Amino acid sequence: MPAAAAPIISSVQKLVLYETRARYFLVGSNHAETKYRVLKIDRTEPKDLVIIDDRHVYTQQEVRELLGRLDLGNRTKMGQKGSSGLFRAVSAFGVVGFVRFLEGYYIVLITKRRKMADIGGHAIYKIEDTNMIYIPNDSVRITHPDEARYLRIFQNVDLSSNFYFSYSYDLSHSLQYNLTVLRMPLEMLKSETTQPRQESFDIFEDEGLITQGGSGVFGISSEPYMKYVWNGELLDIIKNTVHRDWLLYIIHGFCGQSKLLIYGRPVYVTLIARRSSKFAGTRFLKRGANCEGDVANEVETEQILCDASVMSFTAGSYSSYVQVRGSVPLYWSQDISTMMPKPPITLDQADPFAHVAALHFDQMLQRFGSPIIILNLVKEREKRKHERILSEELVAAVTYLNQFLPPEHTIIYIPWDMAKYTKSKLCNVLDRLNVIAESVVKKTGFFVNRPDSYCSILRPDEKWNELGGCVIATGRLQTGVLRTNCVDCLDRTNTAQFMVGKCALAYQLYSLGLIDKPNLQFDTDAVRLFEELYEDHGDTLSLQYGGSQLVHRVKTYRKIAPWTQHSKDIMQTLSRYYSNAFSDADRQDSINLFLGVFHPTEGKPHLWELPTDFYLHHKNTMRLLPTRRSYTYWWTPEVIKHLPLPYDEVICAANLKKLIVKKFHKYEEEIDIHNEFFRPYELSSFDDTFCLAMTSSARDFMPKTVGIDPSPFTVRKPDETGKSVLGNKSNREEAVLQRKTAASAPPPPSEEAVSSSSEDDSGTDREEEGSVSQRSTPVKMTDTGDSAKVTENVVQPMKEVYGINLSDGLSEEDLSIYSRFVELGQRRHKQDKSSQQLCSRCPDGVIKLKVKDNFEKMPAKYSSKLSRPSKDKENQLSPPRRN
Repeated sequence: MPAAAAPIISSVQKLVLYETRARYFLVGSNHAETKYRVLKIDRTEPKDLVIIDDRHVYTQQEVRELLGRLDLGNRTKMGQKGSSGLFRAVSAFGVVGFVRFLEGYYIVLITKRRKMADIGGHAIYKIEDTNMIYIPNDSVRITHPDEARYLRIFQNVDLSSNFYFSYSYDLSHSLQYNLTVLRMPLEMLKSETTQPRQESFDIFEDEGLITQGGSGVFGISSEPYMKYVWNGELLDIIKNTVHRDWLLYIIHGFCGQSKLLIYGRPVYVTLIARRSSKFAGTRFLKRGANCEGDVANEVETEQILCDASVMSFTAGSYSSYVQVRGSVPLYWSQDISTMMPKPPITLDQADPFAHVAALHFDQMLQRFGSPIIILNLVKEREKRKHERILSEELVAAVTYLNQFLPPEHTIIYIPWDMAKYTKSKLCNVLDRLNVIAESVVKKTGFFVNRPDSYCSILRPDEKWNELGGCVIATGRLQTGVLRTNCVDCLDRTNTAQFMVGKCALAYQLYSLGLIDKPNLQFDTDAVRLFEELYEDHGDTLSLQYGGSQLVHRVKTYRKIAPWTQHSKDIMQTLSRYYSNAFSDADRQDSINLFLGVFHPTEGKPHLWELPTDFYLHHKNTMRLLPTRRSYTYWWTPEVIKHLPLPYDEVICAANLKKLIVKKFHKYEEEIDIHNEFFRPYELSSFDDTFCLAMTSSARDFMPKTVGIDPSPFTVRKPDETGKSVLGNKSNREEAVLQRKTAASAPPPPSEEAVSSSSEDDSGTDREEEGSVSQRSTPVKMTDTGDSAKVTENVVQPMKEVYGINLSDGLSEEDLSIYSRFVELGQRRHKQDKSSQQLCSRCPDGVIKLKVKDNFEKMPAKYSSKLSRPSKDKENQLSPPRRN
């Protein structure tokens, strides 16, 4: 990776909105408040938006002088000598966008934010609060009776709920894409800087580079992937008018980060979910796909692993794995007017040539490469044909599309009835999922930005050599993706994605040299931490699409959920049913208005007057599409040429046009991530830092017992958590007994051994093997207050415990005594083993004696007496019978 490439940091991170009667002045600055930009917004236009950006970079002194002149000028005009003519309206951290209904335009500003994650020093923030301000002055406002209703519908989209942004990291793209862009050859970057760009007329952009002898750092910024941007329509009106630093793109979904502490070495585990803004909506109102191949409830989930001890993208170690969930790509729906918990599934349109599925998979090939793996979890066997309708149609579509693809790039289809396996007592769901996850990760590989570690070369692993993906000089690339779906893409899908993510996490840790084998077991601190992240991820996505949290969790499928979980599942089911029946329609209207799917217009029906929004999401119903795709060559030609690599990451002329490349001095604030992260110019406290508030494996998951192994990869007991501490009794005997009990508990079998028994779907697996393997002897604990006393009692001198000091050398007399005891023990072991071979129990409980060779040489009368005991002796040997 060239060290001269770095992401461009936005210079607009703090905003202040100033107000006069005629204009709004939006002043934006970088975090250090050394560079400023100013937007002028006209308030005299009742329905049009007039914004002027002079594209000049101001200093702090120049901005003060400018605001002073504006204040003085407005006071003179209005005759307000005693009062101010320039009012400070609001402070903000970014512009969400501009929106208009039936009157004038509104501006939506981010007024509160919270740091949620950190990737290589690039902060990811969650929107906590917003402010919506009407731009035109009251003197020119033209009122409309339906304006207030549209405003309420728009504000039903809660921007403080799971919307995220970053000033320097592109959240709409994966980590693999972002780092691939930074890894471009310097020759191509130099050629890009000479090309004319939108900002080329800004005379202040390249200032200072000539005096430095031409030495500088290339800053790179890429266009966002608009499919996962939720305010693209709100920023579209100003995109070609203002400087790009004013454009702050937000995503919707989930973002969580936890710290995995490996013997003091911090490793950040980040989970980012990007919800698609195309064909977005609620559970029963958005099913299947639209005419452009966008599916409902499409979410791209990325797990990122990074070594937090090194912050830089160029010098640090980073790894990521991406998987996708989404509705079945067909024309199908469910009618909720019947008020049934499970409305019947209907196919709305016949699609014999799989047109909509072809569009969908063409998008996936372009973004992820090949192979595309479909894990279909819908039911296969039903008394009444319900979910099986989707399976049959999906199989037909994939079979049709595969016959035209090259054999090495065909779509892989894996059907698995997860509900049937869950009901069976002889099958272990997670073991079977683990087998599927291993095969999937081996086919797609994962991304890592560094070559294989030396320890993996010294101790090679068989599974590592079978890993797929693309191996390059600087690491590995993920090629292809797993696409998981059930009917709702909520409960079953989240559990399946967790198992695939757990398998990929093991490979990621192994690639960074943190574990010796690419395998992770349940009930370790690392897996518990990862499972908590995925449960939060699943709950958040389920609330957004289904209206309730997850009904079935990972613990449910492991069959270790507490007995109170059943009542919680019932409540979640009722909550989901109520939301789907009564509130989903209003939420769908809000999403359509927020995303710009519906534009209010005078003289046309209002949003609440439409009988359906089908025509809004299917554009081919309103007009004929300009081109019709081929039924056989259904893919984009440029995409198929570069497979298995994703076309979006290939260095070509079309992709280079999406980049903005500038040259900076190496100490410029736009590319200095060190100052952006550590901020030496401001006073900060440890209590307010994000890393201390982050979930940590050592603080929140590792048991607080004495002498515990601090490794996050050690299997713990199910009742041991970060809250587990020693109990009230602090005597030495109970503490020692507790440690002996914990040590004597049998370790759970390896996942490879358990998974091998569940490769067959015939249902002959051992009953609840996974749940039984996690059982262990309960351990008594004490309170936190007495833990120090217990420590004093348990940790005693070696001389008092063992009678001798083992660190000193043994005398010859002690050594001879020890050897004699060892010899006696070995002889005793041999005798016990031979006696076990002599005696064997029959099913009826009678002990039979085996005749030895020396007895066979005796006379027949003695051998017959020995082999046929009397009735009295037989009664003495046999156990008493039960009445």
